[in-house]
Amino acid sequence: MRILVATALALALPVTAFANGEESSAPKKPKCESGFVYDKKTKSCVSTNGHTLDTDALYQEVRAMSYDGRYADAQVLLAQMPADDDRTLTYMGFTNRKMGHTDVAMAYYSRALERNPSNILARAYMGQGFAADGDIAAALEQLRAIRSHGGTGTWAEASLRTAIATGRTVDW
Repeated sequence: MRILVATALALALPVTAFANGEESSAPKKPKCESGFVYDKKTKSCVSTNGHTLDTDALYQEVRAMSYDGRYADAQVLLAQMPADDDRTLTYMGFTNRKMGHTDVAMAYYSRALERNPSNILARAYMGQGFAADGDIAAALEQLRAIRSHGGTGTWAEASLRTAIATGRTVDW
Protein backbone atom coordinates (compact mmCIF):
# COMPACT_ATOMS: atom_id res chain seq x y z
CA MET A 1 0.00 0.00 0.00
CA ARG A 2 2.86 2.36 0.87
CA ILE A 3 4.39 1.91 -2.59
CA LEU A 4 1.03 2.66 -4.23
CA VAL A 5 0.70 5.89 -2.27
CA ALA A 6 4.30 6.85 -3.03
CA THR A 7 3.77 6.13 -6.72
CA ALA A 8 0.67 8.29 -6.76
CA LEU A 9 2.59 11.11 -5.13
CA ALA A 10 5.47 10.69 -7.56
CA LEU A 11 3.11 11.04 -10.46
CA ALA A 12 1.24 14.04 -9.09
CA LEU A 13 3.28 16.56 -11.07
CA PRO A 14 2.87 16.74 -14.86
CA VAL A 15 5.43 14.78 -16.87
CA THR A 16 6.01 17.77 -19.14
CA ALA A 17 8.10 19.57 -16.52
CA PHE A 18 11.39 19.11 -18.40
CA ALA A 19 13.18 22.25 -17.25
CA ASN A 20 16.61 23.87 -17.00
CA GLY A 21 17.73 22.49 -20.36
CA GLU A 22 19.19 19.40 -18.67
CA GLU A 23 19.22 16.50 -21.06
CA SER A 24 15.78 17.57 -22.29
CA SER A 25 16.54 17.64 -25.99
CA ALA A 26 18.66 15.60 -28.34
CA PRO A 27 22.11 16.96 -29.15
CA LYS A 28 22.09 18.85 -32.44
CA LYS A 29 25.31 18.49 -34.41
CA PRO A 30 26.70 16.42 -37.28
CA LYS A 31 27.13 12.75 -36.55
CA CYS A 32 30.67 11.42 -36.81
CA GLU A 33 31.70 7.86 -37.62
CA SER A 34 32.95 5.50 -34.95
CA GLY A 35 36.37 6.62 -33.71
CA PHE A 36 35.66 10.30 -34.36
CA VAL A 37 34.15 13.23 -32.44
CA TYR A 38 32.80 16.56 -33.63
CA ASP A 39 35.02 19.59 -33.04
CA LYS A 40 33.00 22.85 -33.04
CA LYS A 41 36.11 24.93 -33.61
CA THR A 42 37.11 23.18 -36.84
CA LYS A 43 33.51 22.21 -37.68
CA SER A 44 34.69 18.73 -38.58
CA CYS A 45 34.96 15.23 -37.23
CA VAL A 46 38.33 14.54 -35.60
CA SER A 47 39.89 11.37 -34.20
CA THR A 48 38.92 10.43 -30.66
CA ASN A 49 42.65 10.14 -29.97
CA GLY A 50 43.89 13.27 -31.78
CA HIS A 51 41.38 15.86 -30.62
CA THR A 52 41.90 19.08 -28.68
CA LEU A 53 38.47 19.19 -27.06
CA ASP A 54 38.16 20.36 -23.47
CA THR A 55 36.45 18.24 -20.83
CA ASP A 56 33.06 19.96 -21.15
CA ALA A 57 33.08 19.46 -24.94
CA LEU A 58 33.98 15.81 -24.41
CA TYR A 59 31.01 15.36 -22.09
CA GLN A 60 28.76 16.82 -24.81
CA GLU A 61 30.25 14.35 -27.28
CA VAL A 62 29.63 11.48 -24.86
CA ARG A 63 26.02 12.61 -24.63
CA ALA A 64 25.69 12.84 -28.43
CA MET A 65 27.21 9.39 -28.89
CA SER A 66 24.89 7.97 -26.25
CA TYR A 67 21.91 9.52 -28.00
CA ASP A 68 23.02 7.72 -31.17
CA GLY A 69 23.36 4.43 -29.29
CA ARG A 70 27.16 4.49 -29.63
CA TYR A 71 27.80 3.47 -26.03
CA ALA A 72 31.15 1.76 -26.64
CA ASP A 73 32.42 4.85 -28.51
CA ALA A 74 31.24 7.03 -25.63
CA GLN A 75 33.21 4.85 -23.23
CA VAL A 76 36.38 5.46 -25.29
CA LEU A 77 35.98 9.18 -24.62
CA LEU A 78 35.06 8.63 -20.99
CA ALA A 79 38.34 6.74 -20.53
CA GLN A 80 40.14 10.00 -21.44
CA MET A 81 38.35 11.98 -18.74
CA PRO A 82 39.00 12.31 -15.00
CA ALA A 83 38.11 8.85 -13.69
CA ASP A 84 36.95 10.09 -10.29
CA ASP A 85 34.71 12.90 -11.61
CA ASP A 86 31.06 12.30 -10.77
CA ARG A 87 30.03 13.20 -14.35
CA THR A 88 32.38 10.57 -15.78
CA LEU A 89 31.05 8.01 -13.33
CA THR A 90 27.45 8.95 -14.16
CA TYR A 91 27.96 8.47 -17.90
CA MET A 92 29.94 5.26 -17.35
CA GLY A 93 26.91 4.04 -15.43
CA PHE A 94 24.54 5.15 -18.16
CA THR A 95 26.51 3.57 -21.02
CA ASN A 96 26.97 0.33 -19.10
CA ARG A 97 23.26 0.16 -18.26
CA LYS A 98 22.34 0.68 -21.88
CA MET A 99 24.80 -2.05 -22.88
CA GLY A 100 23.04 -4.44 -20.50
CA HIS A 101 25.60 -4.35 -17.68
CA THR A 102 23.18 -3.35 -14.93
CA ASP A 103 25.30 -4.36 -11.94
CA VAL A 104 28.32 -2.48 -13.31
CA ALA A 105 26.11 0.54 -14.02
CA MET A 106 24.72 0.62 -10.49
CA ALA A 107 28.26 0.49 -9.08
CA TYR A 108 29.22 3.52 -11.20
CA TYR A 109 26.10 5.44 -10.14
CA SER A 110 26.85 4.65 -6.48
CA ARG A 111 30.42 5.91 -6.87
CA ALA A 112 29.15 9.10 -8.57
CA LEU A 113 26.77 9.71 -5.67
CA GLU A 114 29.51 9.05 -3.09
CA ARG A 115 31.48 11.86 -4.75
CA ASN A 116 28.50 14.16 -5.21
CA PRO A 117 25.25 13.28 -3.41
CA SER A 118 23.56 16.20 -5.22
CA ASN A 119 24.17 14.70 -8.68
CA ILE A 120 20.52 14.51 -9.69
CA LEU A 121 21.38 13.16 -13.15
CA ALA A 122 23.09 10.12 -11.59
CA ARG A 123 20.05 9.71 -9.35
CA ALA A 124 17.67 9.92 -12.34
CA TYR A 125 19.59 7.35 -14.35
CA MET A 126 19.99 5.05 -11.34
CA GLY A 127 16.29 5.38 -10.59
CA GLN A 128 15.43 4.60 -14.20
CA GLY A 129 17.52 1.45 -13.91
CA PHE A 130 15.57 0.48 -10.80
CA ALA A 131 12.26 1.21 -12.55
CA ALA A 132 13.27 -0.83 -15.60
CA ASP A 133 14.07 -3.74 -13.27
CA GLY A 134 10.72 -3.36 -11.50
CA ASP A 135 12.17 -2.04 -8.23
CA ILE A 136 9.73 0.84 -7.87
CA ALA A 137 10.51 1.37 -4.18
CA ALA A 138 14.19 2.02 -4.99
CA ALA A 139 13.22 4.24 -7.93
CA LEU A 140 10.93 6.27 -5.66
CA GLU A 141 13.76 6.63 -3.15
CA GLN A 142 15.89 8.23 -5.90
CA LEU A 143 12.98 10.46 -6.90
CA ARG A 144 12.64 11.71 -3.32
CA ALA A 145 16.41 12.32 -3.20
CA ILE A 146 16.28 14.30 -6.46
CA ARG A 147 13.61 16.52 -4.94
CA SER A 148 15.50 16.91 -1.65
CA HIS A 149 18.57 18.06 -3.60
CA GLY A 150 16.63 20.82 -5.36
CA GLY A 151 15.71 18.86 -8.48
CA THR A 152 11.96 19.51 -8.47
CA GLY A 153 10.86 20.58 -11.94
CA THR A 154 14.05 19.40 -13.67
CA TRP A 155 14.55 16.91 -16.46
CA ALA A 156 16.00 14.49 -13.91
CA GLU A 157 12.80 14.49 -11.88
CA ALA A 158 10.45 14.36 -14.87
CA SER A 159 12.33 11.56 -16.64
CA LEU A 160 12.37 9.42 -13.50
CA ARG A 161 8.66 10.07 -12.87
CA THR A 162 7.98 8.96 -16.44
CA ALA A 163 10.04 5.80 -15.95
CA ILE A 164 8.17 5.00 -12.73
CA ALA A 165 4.79 5.60 -14.37
CA THR A 166 5.43 3.87 -17.68
CA GLY A 167 8.48 1.63 -17.29
CA ARG A 168 10.07 3.50 -20.23
CA THR A 169 13.52 4.98 -19.74
CA VAL A 170 15.41 7.50 -21.85
CA ASP A 171 18.16 6.50 -24.24
CA TRP A 172 20.46 9.42 -23.42
